[in-house]
Amino acid sequence: MSPVASAEAGSVRLGTPIGRGVLATTILGSAMAFLDGTVVNIALPRIGSQFGATLAGLQWTVTGYTLTLAAFVLVGGSLGDRFGRRRVFLIGVVWFALASLACGLAPSLGFLIAFRAIQGIGSALLTPGALALIQSVFHPDDRAKAVGAWSGLASIAGAAGPLVGGYLIEYASWRWIFLVNLPLAAAVVAIALRYVPESKELVAGHFDLPGAVLGAVGLAGVTYALVEAGSKGLGSASVIVTAVLGVAALVAFVLVERRSPAPMMPLSLFSSREFSAANALTLTAYGALGALFFFFATYLQVVGGYSPLEAGLASLPTTVVLMTLSSRVGGLTTKVGARRLITAGGALTAIGTLILATSGHHPDYLTHILPGLLVFSLGMVMIAVPVTVTVLNSTTTDRAGIASGVNNAVARAAGALAVAAFPLLVGLKGDGYANPAKLEPAFTKAMVLSAALFAVSGAIAWFGIRDAATRTTPEHEAQEPQCATCLPIGSPPLEPAQDRAG
Repeated sequence: MSPVASAEAGSVRLGTPIGRGVLATTILGSAMAFLDGTVVNIALPRIGSQFGATLAGLQWTVTGYTLTLAAFVLVGGSLGDRFGRRRVFLIGVVWFALASLACGLAPSLGFLIAFRAIQGIGSALLTPGALALIQSVFHPDDRAKAVGAWSGLASIAGAAGPLVGGYLIEYASWRWIFLVNLPLAAAVVAIALRYVPESKELVAGHFDLPGAVLGAVGLAGVTYALVEAGSKGLGSASVIVTAVLGVAALVAFVLVERRSPAPMMPLSLFSSREFSAANALTLTAYGALGALFFFFATYLQVVGGYSPLEAGLASLPTTVVLMTLSSRVGGLTTKVGARRLITAGGALTAIGTLILATSGHHPDYLTHILPGLLVFSLGMVMIAVPVTVTVLNSTTTDRAGIASGVNNAVARAAGALAVAAFPLLVGLKGDGYANPAKLEPAFTKAMVLSAALFAVSGAIAWFGIRDAATRTTPEHEAQEPQCATCLPIGSPPLEPAQDRAG
């Protein structure tokens, strides 16, 4: 008889075989998404070369995934609450693995983009499930330790991603960054079926299908218009039509969520000044972050002559800084408040990004790249952790899950929109990404724009957040984030959904 048959949700202890099995399941499942999120940007030059892709094609390779993840991550959490967290998590794992297989075997760029979008849906099902399983399965006395163990070990996957991915791209093929997910998925399914007990909530109301559809259509329409405007021009009929449809769908999404008895995104959360400010600065900061890393790895390879492995290693300091300092910044946030830390973080990320902008035609790692990354990374950890604390403390404990989920969706959407918009703003299009003479000035402009957005995020924090409202209170202490890298770099941690009515 499987050990899980004798286990009840909410009673599992950390040191038991079932507890270790739950941790292994959530860590390996998260690792798949972590690895994918950190290495695809490194593979873009090789993908573009093999398929003869334009810049728009590479943009869609990234945004196809992030769009569906952003649009459906709240849906994934809600489905887990309603139909069973283990069941939905495993569906997401299998879905993600099959889509990864399809990506690895894609015969053309069009197929790769389509499969990446499908992969994003799988990620939206499994991503919120990891912490939700830990929260629902473990005994209350062990939950904080379990989250700490999960976040620490999962962060190793985030650090290993650029190394493993860069090695596979350089010495095997870019296709292996997707195929490597298959053995991980097989291990997750085998362990989960044996050790992870099922849990779900008695959820009232109907599932918010109209909200999910309108949100996805709106994001897709606006993103399509931004990407295609670079090649077809702003006056193109298809660009104008999709932009109008996208904006109309987003407006309709707000109206539907306002009137729905069980909204996917409760707009009442935004009545909190701190919650609104946190999401506004998330939009600017994580938009800048998405654009930075979209350009960064390609710039190093095309302009700097770095190999894929060297490009992967180049970004490692960012992960190390986030892993090392996130818990300390979390403690500092409870003492001095989020406002000052995020404002300082906005300034530091802007300065670090401007240092990267000076790298020029021959980027020297020790004099330009490394100093810029270190300053940027220090600023980023001062944004990522306090933003999560602010989101959690801006509402009641029973709504902290959905509040953090909304913030995560905003971060994903911001990255997708930035990757779509920045090439248009810096004048890069067609095959310009493969030409050092065109990519270098475009990279410089993109870094300057990113720096401006980081500075804006700091200003939003200074004027929009009150320190007294963001200090951790006793009812929120258990939900203080354990690390800033619980998702791929550039994404705030997702808390388990505990207040989804839909």
